[in-house]
Amino acid sequence: MNTQYRKPLPGTQLDYFDVRAAVEAIQPGSYDTLPYTSRVLAEQLVRRAEPEHLTAYLTQLIERRQDLDFPWYPARVVCHDILGQTALVDLAGLRDAIAEQGGDPSKVNPVVPTQLIVDHSLAVECGGFDPDAFEKNRAIEDRRNEDRFHFIEWTKTAFKNVDVIPAGNGIMHQINLEKMSPVIQARPDNEGKLVAFPDTCVGTDSHTPHVDALGVIAIGVGGLEAETVMLGRASMMRLPDIVGVELVGQRQPGITATDIVLALTEFLRKERVVGAYLEFFGEGADSMTIGDRATISNMTPEYGATAAMFSIDQQTLDYLKLTGREDEQVALVETYAKVTGLWADSLKTAVYPRVLKFDLSTVTRNMAGPSNPHARVSTSDLAAKGIAGVVENRTDGLMPDGAVIIAAITSCTNTSNPRNTVAAGLLAKKANELGLTRKPWVKSSFAPGSKAAALYLEEAGVLNELEQLGFGIVAFACTTCNGMSGALDPQIQQEIIDRDLYATAVLSGNRNFDGRIHPYAKQAFLASPPLVVAYAIAGTIRFDIEKDVLGNDKNGNPVYLKDIWPSDEEIDALVAKSVKPEQFRKVYIPMFDLGEIEQAESPLYDWRPTSTYIRRPPYWDTTGMGALAANPRTLKGMRPLAVLPDNITTDHLSPSNAILASSAAGEYLAKMGLPEEDFNSYATHRGDHLTAMRATFANPKLLNEMVRNEEGKVIQGSLARVEPEGQVTRMWEAIETYMTRKQPLIIIAGADYGQGSSRDWAAKGVRLAGVEAIVAEGFERIHRTNLIGMGVLPLEFKAGTNRNTLNIDGTETFDVIGHHTPRAELTLVIHRANGESIEVPVISRLDTAEEVLIYEAGGVLQRFAKDFLEGAVA
Repeated sequence: MNTQYRKPLPGTQLDYFDVRAAVEAIQPGSYDTLPYTSRVLAEQLVRRAEPEHLTAYLTQLIERRQDLDFPWYPARVVCHDILGQTALVDLAGLRDAIAEQGGDPSKVNPVVPTQLIVDHSLAVECGGFDPDAFEKNRAIEDRRNEDRFHFIEWTKTAFKNVDVIPAGNGIMHQINLEKMSPVIQARPDNEGKLVAFPDTCVGTDSHTPHVDALGVIAIGVGGLEAETVMLGRASMMRLPDIVGVELVGQRQPGITATDIVLALTEFLRKERVVGAYLEFFGEGADSMTIGDRATISNMTPEYGATAAMFSIDQQTLDYLKLTGREDEQVALVETYAKVTGLWADSLKTAVYPRVLKFDLSTVTRNMAGPSNPHARVSTSDLAAKGIAGVVENRTDGLMPDGAVIIAAITSCTNTSNPRNTVAAGLLAKKANELGLTRKPWVKSSFAPGSKAAALYLEEAGVLNELEQLGFGIVAFACTTCNGMSGALDPQIQQEIIDRDLYATAVLSGNRNFDGRIHPYAKQAFLASPPLVVAYAIAGTIRFDIEKDVLGNDKNGNPVYLKDIWPSDEEIDALVAKSVKPEQFRKVYIPMFDLGEIEQAESPLYDWRPTSTYIRRPPYWDTTGMGALAANPRTLKGMRPLAVLPDNITTDHLSPSNAILASSAAGEYLAKMGLPEEDFNSYATHRGDHLTAMRATFANPKLLNEMVRNEEGKVIQGSLARVEPEGQVTRMWEAIETYMTRKQPLIIIAGADYGQGSSRDWAAKGVRLAGVEAIVAEGFERIHRTNLIGMGVLPLEFKAGTNRNTLNIDGTETFDVIGHHTPRAELTLVIHRANGESIEVPVISRLDTAEEVLIYEAGGVLQRFAKDFLEGAVA
C-alpha cells in the first residue's frame, strides 16, 4: 500500500488514495488526459501495487503502453449458478486434492467477496398464458435441480466469503445494477480504517458489463478466470485499447433503447472494437437514463468489446436514489467522483487514440436476425430483406410458414430498463382494448430480471394487460435468452416435425445464435419488448410488422402496429409516476438480509455417486474415463478433432439448451435412470463432467469441415471423422475413440473463434477430450483465457494464412515447436497423409507472463494447488 498518497476524503470520515498526485508526480498535467478506464486502473495500482513497481505501472498507463503486464485486483466476483456452481465444484475438488496431499482443505476459500445468484436454471415449461406459471415453473426447477441446490446450499456453509441469493429472485446482472454495486466501495483496511475506492468486479457471464452503465468497471470472465480472482490472485492484464464513442443527436419518436443498441451493435462490430474498452460520451450519452445506458452496456459481448463505460454524473445519482440506495451512499458516490476526476465533467479533457461517432437520430425501429445479434434489420425493410412477405402454408387451423412459436420478454438487456417493459405493457393495453389476441401456437412468456419490475408494472396498471395477452410473469430468471425456453405443446411440436415448418422465436434477449433458443425454432430474432408482444399477435415472422394488418377492432376496422404503439410521452409519464424507490427497498432489503450462516461440519463435500449434476472433477486424475485423455501434453502427433469455419460460438462448443433424448447426453441420462421430462438443460449438468463432456460440439448446427457429402458440401450436425480410418461418426463417439487411444488432438478454426457466452465448459470439454492446442485466425477474449485456464494452447495464424490457404482437410497430424513466452512465434508443423511436411509460423496467444505460468502448470487449478502445497499461498 502506497501510504504517501493516502488522504482524508473531504466531507467524510473515509480515506482515499490521491491518484492524481501519484500520476502527476511522474508526468505533470497527464492525469487530465487519461480516459475514465485508465483513472480507475491507476487507482487500484496506487492502492494495491508494491511501491517498488508503482512508478513503472503508472508510466505504462500514462504512455499508453500495451506491451507490459500489470496487476488488476477486482473488488468482487459475481456469479450465476451455472458457472458459479461449476467454479465452486472445482474448488471443492481442489479441496479434495489438497487433503489427499496432506494439506488443510479448509484454507481453500475465496479471498475476494463472491456473490452467487441462482438465476440460470429455470426453464419456461409453463408459458405466461397459464395463471399458475410462476409457481409451476419454480416447482419444476426445484425438483430437477435438487442435487445442484444441495451443493449450492453446502457452499454457503463450507466456504468463507460466499453469499448466495437463492432461485426465484432475479438475474445476476439486474440485481448487480439495482442493488449489489455501491459504485464506490468503503471497506476497512488492516487497521479497521475505512477506505473509499471505485467498485470493480468480474462476473462469470459475458454480460457482466451491464453495470458499466454506472461507471463500474465490470467485465465478463470464464469460470476459470473467476476462480483465479476468487482465490486472491491478481488478474494480470495489459492496457487495453480504449476507444471513445461519441453519441450525438437524439432518438426519434417511437424508438426504444433496444433499437439503439441493435444499431450500435451492428456499427461497432463493423468498426472492429473486439477486446476494447469503450467509453461513451457526448450529448446523446448525457441525456440517457441509466436504464438506457445499461441496455447498451449489457450487449458489450455482442459487439465484441470487453467493457462499455459511462462516467458518473447526475443520471447516476438519480438512478441510485430511484433504486433505493441510502442517501449517505449516494453522497459518497458524488463526493468521490468529483474529488478524483471520475465525474463526467472532468472527463472532457480525456484523450482517446481512437474516437467513433454515432448519431442516435439515424436509428429506426430495428430487429436483429435471423441468427446473429449484429445482423440488424430495420422493420421497414423486412420484405426487402426477404424476411417478411407472402405467408405460405396458410391453412385454417394450421400454423403458417415462419410461425413464431416462442415470443419472450426476457433478459437483463431489456427488463432492467423500466421504459422498455412499460412500453410493452402499454402496447398490450392498447391491443386488448382493440380486441387483438395472441396466436394460439405462440408460447409467450415474461421473465423480468428483478422482482421490482413486477411491482412497478403493477403500480402502472399494465401487468394485468400483459397477462391478458399471455405475457404473465413465468419467472424472475434468465430463461429463454439462455436457451431455457422449455418444452413446446406436443401437438405444436409434432406439426412442426410433420410439416417440416420453418418455425422461429422472437425475444427481447441478447443472443440468437442458431440452435440456442429452442431445438425446433430454426432461427431467432431479437426485438424490443413491445415488438415481441406485437409478434405474438402477428404469429409469424413472415408478417410485415410495419405494413400488414394485425387484426380488426370490434367495429371491423383494420389495426396496424402504429395504432397500438405507445407514444414517448405516454411511456415517460407512466415510468415517472410508477417507478419508486420503496419498490426496490421492499425487494432488496429482505433479499440481502442473509443472517448468520452455520459452518459446515466438514470442509470436504460428500459427493453423491449417482448424481448427474454434481460430480468430483477429474482434473487431478489421469486415469480412466473422463480423465485428461492425452496427459501429459506433448504437442506432437495431434490429430484434428474438427476443422471449423469462422464465427464458432461457445454455443457450438458447449450448448446450453434443452437435452434431446437422441443426443449423447440424453442417452447417458436415460441410462442413469432420469426420465426424459427431467433431462433439463446442458447448462444445468455442467457440474458433472460425465454429462458435460457429452455436450462437447453437440450443437446440431455445427459445421465440421471434415465431414462432407459426395458433392463435397459440409454436412451440418454434431459430427466428426475419425482418422486415420476416415470413419464419420457422431462427435461423442469420435471423442470416446480418441480418449481410448490416448490420441492427442488439435482443432483448426477460422476467425472469431469462441465468441458468445463466457462458458468454461467450452474449454473444459475439449481439454478432457484430449485437445492440446487450437489454431485459429482469431479468438474472443474470454474463451482464450478459459482455454489457457484448462491448459489448452491457443495459437493464431498470421494474417493471410488460414486453413484454406494451407489446404487442411483433417487427414494431417500436427506438431507445435518452440519456447513458451508471451506472444511468442512458434512453428506449426503439418504432416500430410502423403508424407509431405510443411512448417507454418503461428503466434502464441499466451499474452502475459502469468498466462505462460498457468499454461505450463496445466491450468488454473493445477497452478494454485502447486503453489498452495509449496506454501506460496497463505
